[in-house]
Order: sequence, then structure tokens, then C-alpha cells
Amino acid sequence: MGLLQLLKSQFLCHLVMCYVFLVSGVIINLLQLCTLPLWLVSKQLARRVNIRLSYCISSQMVAALEWWSGTECTLYTDPKSYPLYGKENAIVVLNHMYEIDFLCGWTFCERFGVLGSSKVLAKKELAYVPVIGWMWYFMEIVFCKRKWEEDRRTVAQSLQNLRDYPENYWFLLYCEGTRFTPKKHQVSMQVAESKGLPQLKYHLLPRTKGFWVTVQNLRGTELIPEDEAECAAWLHKLYQEKDGFQEHYTQTGRFPGTTVSPPRRPWSLINWLFWFCLLLYPLGLLLAQLIGSGSMLTIAASVALCSAASLGFRWMIGQTEIDKGSSYGNKEAPLNNN
Repeated sequence: MGLLQLLKSQFLCHLVMCYVFLVSGVIINLLQLCTLPLWLVSKQLARRVNIRLSYCISSQMVAALEWWSGTECTLYTDPKSYPLYGKENAIVVLNHMYEIDFLCGWTFCERFGVLGSSKVLAKKELAYVPVIGWMWYFMEIVFCKRKWEEDRRTVAQSLQNLRDYPENYWFLLYCEGTRFTPKKHQVSMQVAESKGLPQLKYHLLPRTKGFWVTVQNLRGTELIPEDEAECAAWLHKLYQEKDGFQEHYTQTGRFPGTTVSPPRRPWSLINWLFWFCLLLYPLGLLLAQLIGSGSMLTIAASVALCSAASLGFRWMIGQTEIDKGSSYGNKEAPLNNN
């Protein structure tokens, strides 16, 4: 194991990273709170400010993925579509199989300059998670309760509010509605069989109503049918194609299509280093004072505070874990997958 790899594996490094992320996140949340009066003066200016502030949070996680872990981003795409990435609004239909699905989507957004303005359809509970959830509130993220009769109007209104958004954004959408597990897949395929739909091997059956509402309210020049039934059929066909792509990858180790590796942008790393430099200095002074004081009570209280911060960060991560995820889609009885 090299020195760098050894450093990356140390708990102390992880603790420092947690400290920087949490403290900087709270600072940025407070700055976002200060923009509330600005919304009354200029909504579009307030939006642009919050895009930059939100980037300061989300890009730290992307920097950890790209620069700390060394993860690469490889696209298999149509060369004719590639020049348009990041230059227009888009709905991005993502797979929902792993804990870091959202982070992979954010990396994709960062490579094309739309990370700060990217949107998601998220469960309402996430709005109360510090840093990320509070950031999403100011970014006009669309929250849902996963109860269609309640969500239909509120989601549509939230989406309508984005029609005059001042900068290009990507709407990251998990049409399956929940993360893939073997149990959920079994139930989902029972629904597919009852509806006469083809079986999917690597995906759950997509929830078509939410997708249709999203498309209807964000429609610009999309080549997606306007009729709800035709839109549902279009989405089912898309997931059948995605399932075929995943089968191709399983057999060959690559997806079909031309390979493109968009370059990493330096801004996420620069932002990450800025917050490290800004927040590690006062932390170093505090540690020096603690050691110099010689008070065991003070040192013990500081250790307890650090432990609490670490547990808090782990709790935030735990909200994305599969085994702690939503039971949505776990019912044994056949579900209406609309």
C-alpha cells in the first residue's frame, strides 16, 4: 500500500473531511438563509446566487469522488448529442441500484457545468436532512410524499415554478421510484406479468405517472408523447432498452455506443481546497489551545463533540443505504406501478 493510499484509509482523514463538509455546509446554509430578502427584490438574482452557494456544497462530494477516490466518468453516447450536453435543459433518467447513484449523477452534471443548478425529485423526508436537504430547499428541489393523490398537484406546481429558471439545469429522475433490491424486483416483475409487459432483469418497472407529470410540466422541445398512455409506453420501451444495455455490459464489460470521457473540471477541487484551508486553520488553533490547557475535561468534551459529529455524518450517509432505504415497492401483493 502506497503512502497516499495509506493516508486515504486513515479514520482521522475521514473525520477531518466530515468536519470540513459539515461546518462549511452549515455556513453555506446560513448564507442561503440570508438570501431570503433577495427573493423579494429579484427572484432570478436570488436563484443565481443560490446556484453558486449550492455548488459549494455539492461539489465537495464530487471532488471527493473524482479527485480523492480517482473515479473516472465514461459515457457511451451518440456523438451528435454530445455537444448539446450542458447547453440545454434535460431530463436525465438514472438507474437506482447503489448507494452512490446520486453522486454518479452529480459527477455527470459537474463534467458539463450544471451541477449547481441540477434538480431531483426527492422524498419529502430528505428535506429535513441538514446541509444537503436544507440546500435543496433553496434550490427549489421537487419533494414528494410518494402518495399520488397528494403529490400530483404539489409536484406539478413545483415543476411549473422551474419554467422560468435562469440557467440550464438537468432534472435527475429515478423513474423506478425506489432503489433496486431482489425483493422489490420480484414484486415489480409480478406487476409486469399482470400487465403483459416484458420482464426486466436489471431494473424495476418504472413509475409512469410521475414521469408523465414531470415531462408535461417541463416540456419544451422534447420528443416524448404528450398523451399519458403513449408516454407510459415510451418509458416502458426505454427501460427495456436500458435493460438490454445492462445485459450487454454484463456479457462484454462495456455498453454499446461511442465512448467519451469528458474531462474533469478544476472548480470542484479548488472549492474543496478553499474550505479545507479556511476551516483547518481555526481547527488547528483550537487543538493547540486544548492541548496547551491540559484540562482532561475539556479534551474529553472535545473528543465527545468530534464523535458526535462523526456519528451525525454517518447518519446522513445512512439515509442512502439500501438496507435502511424506503420500503416503497416492498409489498408482497401486486402493486399498481403507475
